[in-house]
Amino acid sequence: MVMNMAKSYGERRKTRHKLKKSSRKRGLSAVSKAIQEFESGDMVHIIIDPSIHRGMPNPKFHGRTGKVVARRGRAYILSVRDGSAIKEVIAHPQHLSPQV
Repeated sequence: MVMNMAKSYGERRKTRHKLKKSSRKRGLSAVSKAIQEFESGDMVHIIIDPSIHRGMPNPKFHGRTGKVVARRGRAYILSVRDGSAIKEVIAHPQHLSPQV
């Protein structure tokens, strides 16, 4: 009788390659990423930093661009288009980079 492992439905499932750092960028990110500030209306790219689990948005938004709507504590509320729908994403500043 073959016993299979139970299927995991965790937040980071199916992200083995998407949320993996290159070997040269391993370890914690710079402090400057954590203290960066954004204003309401700024456009930001969602680039998930896998070394910081707090405030991590859903991996399907990795690589997307959104508009900062508001601030909630240390996190930001973003408006991101998902197909024809507009979704609200909550993310910490470590996972955001300003659009140039």
